Amino acid sequence: MAIYRLMQNSIMKPDEISCITAAYEQTLHTLCVKDRDDPLTEMIAKTIIRIAQAGVHDAAQLSVQAIAELRIR
Repeated sequence: MAIYRLMQNSIMKPDEISCITAAYEQTLHTLCVKDRDDPLTEMIAKTIIRIAQAGVHDAAQLSVQAIAELRIR
């Protein structure tokens, strides 16, 4: 899974990682992405991580912002 691979050597705190992975799972669910090997999953993961690094730490807000930023409906 893209998010876990990208976060593998992260220096983030456990609660931050938990929030990011929850946002990732919520985003995949919202977008009905079932194939975890789809290249879209990595794009979503990178977007969520970047938004989190900018200071957003709420899983729901991370998901909403990632979807809006990627302009996926």
